[in-house]
Amino acid sequence: MAKRNKLKGKTFKPDLLKSFIFKYFLKNPKKRMDAGSLRKKLKIANPKPDLVKVLQLLVKENAIRGVGERKYVLKKKSEEKSDRSSGPKAGSKKLLTGRVDSIRSGAAYIIIEDYDKDIYVHERHLKSAVNGDIVEVEIKHVGGKNPEGRVRNIVKRNTPQIIGTINIGKRHGTITPISKKINLEVFIKKDKYKNAKDGDRVIVNITDYGNAENPTIWGEIDKVIENMSEHDFTMESILVENGFSSDYPDAVLKEVEKFEDKISQEEIDKRRDFREILTFTIDPDTAQDFDDAISYQVLDNGDTEVGVHIADVTHFLKPNTALDKEAFERSTSVYLVDRCIAMLPEKLSNVLCSLNPNVDRLVFSAVFTFDTKHKLKDEWYGKSVIHSDKRFTYESAQESLNDKDGLYHEELTIVNKIAHKLRKEKFKKGAIAFETDEVKFILDENKKPTGVFVKERLDTHLLVEDFMLLANRKVAEYVSTKNKGQKIPFVYRIHDLPDLDRLVDLSLFMQDFDVKLDLSTPDNITKSFNDLSAKARTDDKYKLLMMMAIRTMSKAEYSTDNIGHYGLHFDYYTHFTSPIRRYSDVLVHRILEKNLEKDHYADKEKLQMQCVHISKQERRAMEAERDSIKYKKAEYMADHIGEEYDGIVSGMIERGVFIEISETKAEGMIPFERFKNNYTVQSGRYKAINDDNRKDVLKMGDKIRVKVISVDLGSKQIELEIID
Repeated sequence: MAKRNKLKGKTFKPDLLKSFIFKYFLKNPKKRMDAGSLRKKLKIANPKPDLVKVLQLLVKENAIRGVGERKYVLKKKSEEKSDRSSGPKAGSKKLLTGRVDSIRSGAAYIIIEDYDKDIYVHERHLKSAVNGDIVEVEIKHVGGKNPEGRVRNIVKRNTPQIIGTINIGKRHGTITPISKKINLEVFIKKDKYKNAKDGDRVIVNITDYGNAENPTIWGEIDKVIENMSEHDFTMESILVENGFSSDYPDAVLKEVEKFEDKISQEEIDKRRDFREILTFTIDPDTAQDFDDAISYQVLDNGDTEVGVHIADVTHFLKPNTALDKEAFERSTSVYLVDRCIAMLPEKLSNVLCSLNPNVDRLVFSAVFTFDTKHKLKDEWYGKSVIHSDKRFTYESAQESLNDKDGLYHEELTIVNKIAHKLRKEKFKKGAIAFETDEVKFILDENKKPTGVFVKERLDTHLLVEDFMLLANRKVAEYVSTKNKGQKIPFVYRIHDLPDLDRLVDLSLFMQDFDVKLDLSTPDNITKSFNDLSAKARTDDKYKLLMMMAIRTMSKAEYSTDNIGHYGLHFDYYTHFTSPIRRYSDVLVHRILEKNLEKDHYADKEKLQMQCVHISKQERRAMEAERDSIKYKKAEYMADHIGEEYDGIVSGMIERGVFIEISETKAEGMIPFERFKNNYTVQSGRYKAINDDNRKDVLKMGDKIRVKVISVDLGSKQIELEIID
């Protein structure tokens, strides 16, 4: 029986139309088609101009190419590689813009979007560019595994501070950076020493990067580091390297000290009062700031009311104050292995704004009413006051949920059932199950890791997550649909469609593992990802494949232009639930409050600039978190040099392969120079082929036995060798 054409007679949005057309070319790589022929072949109802636009877009994306008479054909990978990989020829005056990725030797690779090979730049040709800087680079030599070049211009600096050791000379001091990724020589004038002595470890503010005529870099000492353990010094270094500080300006601390601890009756009278309604928080056992709470009550008609109550940070954080400017500059709290560097000073983050038990707290609430079948029927938003009855950890809440005699067992059970329904509906509508291992460490009294384990995901984790997702989604929907005529400028959390080019490469690679990715529509891509996620729950090989699939995804970010959230499959989504640790949520609270009674239109251009800055800071905070985890993994493995482990090939670069050790989740590298044969990494970086025997292939996901050879804590690098 012939298959029914699911496209016949239907009109599709551009993203779906693009997927269908691209899939047709993939299945028919030699077919030459124009817009009219495609329209007839696919039997879709879209007008011909829609197809022309999509075809032109696919040409721009190097997916297809024109072949005359307005016809198009699939662009072969060899053609695409030629377009992207060859790049400017050696000696070409054309400059490429990319990000500096420093390595241990002091040299760097320049990572350029849409360019298959990283460009190697020797230390002497970096022109004082350091890790993270955006530069313009010129190709000087093509050959070997990577083209070589030199930095011509530094477009944007990414290092306002460095941490290092001061060497005091007769005329001035110089700083030797601690980080091996930073190859700057910074000079300090005598009146900027701030009582530092020769050999002291210091934090330095860079005040002048120099210029072409005078490239000398000058700075001034911000802080002399004294009486600090090696662990604390390393964590401080990670913060500084990523552009964060553990200290707050004096002007900020003075503003915070003026805040009153007591809530006035006048303020309470302005708000909806939830203090007599059962309310509790559920957080990690190490949490010190509680920015969300859940209330529960059964209404007279039998409906269930669940309140999502969020710390009312904007009650204290007023626009254009020193505190507000500092919070925006940071934009996020930073979570390292053993500490949180809060966006807001401790008096706010851990006391006044934290929803601690047995005290009254001001909140911004999203309150939802569910009928007896747990179907959402009503919602309310506004300022409130609560009194939390219990501070649960995830583990203690799970114990109460499992034990019929546990505290608030019945209430937790009903809330959990509603959460299960919300979760089921989310996945039914097309959300992707992004489940990755979260590594935790057992630390001794000196903060040294003595054990590593993967955090267990409990039902209570998911319960809280589902209600936070509901609040974020419904707040975004409320503001976005409030005025149909003129859209209200707002902060959305957006997530674009996956990169089709990368997905095609990944799909071909996954066939070796009997995994099929259906790329025909965004919904089918989602289904393929979820099938893979289900397999990943029981097999590390599929966990790695899931991580590879996630890497093809766009990064979620903040924007005033709403394109929806592909991963969650929400048309409207924002961040409302964590204003203690995210400035995006502060902006959302301000906009929502002003729009509760009448329409309020913020300056969209300014709001978008804020979104860009917050997204950038979020990425830097994630880098800091990853650096701290990577350091602790390396520190743990330093005590296990010479030991053997099972691992899995988890990544590839031109210099070698990365192996994730299954037991500890630490990732080490085996340089290709340690192999008996020469290997060349293939396009897409999913496999490497032996130059002398093309049947000898190293693939992502290959299981491998390795020995730990060395650990460099300074660069957080683990070097391995193959045992089997």
